[in-house]
Amino acid sequence: MLKIKKGDTVAIIAGKDKGKESSVLAMVGTDKVLVEKVNVVTKHIKPTQGGKKGERITVEAPVHISNVMLIDPSTKKKTRVGFAFDDKGTKMRVGRKSGKEITSK
Repeated sequence: MLKIKKGDTVAIIAGKDKGKESSVLAMVGTDKVLVEKVNVVTKHIKPTQGGKKGERITVEAPVHISNVMLIDPSTKKKTRVGFAFDDKGTKMRVGRKSGKEITSK
């Protein structure tokens, strides 16, 4: 079970976008995340024979999971993630500071 999932709100703790908060758009493999409006890069598109012109577009590039930290929905503060089992035996994500369950959107 992963500590960060699609739809979670995260804070960037290292790199050029340090301090920004945004939501996770997708997981890229097991160790990278795509975060909305973070690590934006310019991509150059070549012109094609079909008449489409070349252009420059901006897209989000993946960020390593070690450079993001989950924001606890109950306290709105950065927290580490742990795991616990409820009374039914189901594994759930828990914020280390608050001790409350973290649910993804």
